[in-house]
Amino acid sequence: LFQDGPNRTGTTRALDCGAGIGRITKRLLLPLFKTVDMVDVTEDFLTKAKSYLGEEGRRVRNYFCCGLQDFSPEPNSYDVIWIQWVIGHLTDNHLSDFLKRCRAGLRPNGIVVIKDNMAQEGVIMDDVDSSVCRDLDVVRKIIRRAGLHLLAEERQENFPDEIYHVYTFAMR
Repeated sequence: LFQDGPNRTGTTRALDCGAGIGRITKRLLLPLFKTVDMVDVTEDFLTKAKSYLGEEGRRVRNYFCCGLQDFSPEPNSYDVIWIQWVIGHLTDNHLSDFLKRCRAGLRPNGIVVIKDNMAQEGVIMDDVDSSVCRDLDVVRKIIRRAGLHLLAEERQENFPDEIYHVYTFAMR
């Protein structure tokens, strides 16, 4: 993601969407970016994040308590917007609209990253948490509908075949 060259993605500011207590912020984003913003729908998670992140948490600029269907990233602000294991809680329309707002939130050469479970075929409803798991074609269609273009797509290796496959998408 951070190759040298004219289209190099910056390392100034990232946004962690569906951040929870900040595991991705702590282990991935803070080591790479000068500052990080976090957004999660659960206030208690964001409160716990402040202690979980420890001293490095001082580089978290904003803790936004908001559902992604209602969240608008600040325009032209982020080098990377990271969305992990949360898209299943959004309807197709909410996800497409959110990705459009993410596109507007990117700085030049910025990217949006989605990492999530993918169904083998179609859309599978989880009655326990009312989430959905979409297949690759459905997710790609939503990405295109949002006006984003895939730069890379990768399946995570070494996961058991009997669980959902995990894919990462990078787009702008």
